[in-house]
Amino acid sequence: MISSKHRRWNLSSTSVSQGMVAPHSRTHLWSVRRRQKAALRFSDNPMRIVITKRLDRVIIYALLGFMAVLFLFPIYAMVARSLQGFGLQNYITLINEPVAGVSILTTYFNSLAVGFFHALIVVIVSTMAGFALSRLRFRGREWAFVAILLFLAVPAAALIVPVFQITRELGLFNTYIGVALPEAALTIPFGVLIMRNFGQNIDESLMEAAKIDGASHWAAFWHVFLPLARPVIANLVVLCFIWSLQDFLWPTILFTDPGLTTAAQAVASFSNALGRSPEDFGRYNASLVLLAVPAVLFVIFGLRFIVNGITSGSNKE
Repeated sequence: MISSKHRRWNLSSTSVSQGMVAPHSRTHLWSVRRRQKAALRFSDNPMRIVITKRLDRVIIYALLGFMAVLFLFPIYAMVARSLQGFGLQNYITLINEPVAGVSILTTYFNSLAVGFFHALIVVIVSTMAGFALSRLRFRGREWAFVAILLFLAVPAAALIVPVFQITRELGLFNTYIGVALPEAALTIPFGVLIMRNFGQNIDESLMEAAKIDGASHWAAFWHVFLPLARPVIANLVVLCFIWSLQDFLWPTILFTDPGLTTAAQAVASFSNALGRSPEDFGRYNASLVLLAVPAVLFVIFGLRFIVNGITSGSNKE
């Protein structure tokens, strides 16, 4: 025999499971779920230590808004000045007519071509080195990693003479690969650093499963390491393109053909051609806006990859 107390409990539990809950019970369940979702969002928020009260959120968002206005003001000033004189005609003229023998569209292509080779070299070398330094065991591994990190402290100006001599000996003047090689040499230590840190946080069971299946080091690299490293690789690719678009030193030294002018070089070329008369002041600022467009687009659309690449592999799951 089942007591009346147990029968009442069974009926109430059955009604809850079938959705027949009293209004006050349903409201209680909703409030519990809201608190659970809020707690989950709070635990996933990296600012949870700082944002604890409503006043904290107001202060933080106010500071972020102020910083946004502060950083957006130069952009607004440049765009406003670019419309002086002939308005949008300044942009149309720059796109359709070369300035000082240099076309805006050509500078885009040159910068993107250098960035492509730059990213290709960095990704190939950094992924292989990161895999070897994180997943393979060999004598002198830590010393090799320390030696690679030391190159992060080498300034680009210290490499001008040797790079010039090597480029001349190899006949790589006025070639995209000739500029991409020294850029990649300066970026590879950073790429190895983040790829090695990512590789060390890969779950050991994945590599052990690959070994049990008889996979070689190359198979483990190709089928396990590379698929997991896609966020980091995307991060490297975006950063390589951004740095190539901003690089002024190596294209200036290794490009002598005006047809190979990059976006960073074109700023100086347009300044000499358009910065001498008041009538061309608007066109010069319009050229600065147009030359900054590729880098800004890479930052906007690549920010997600940069954040994911930096944070991926930070935890073991």
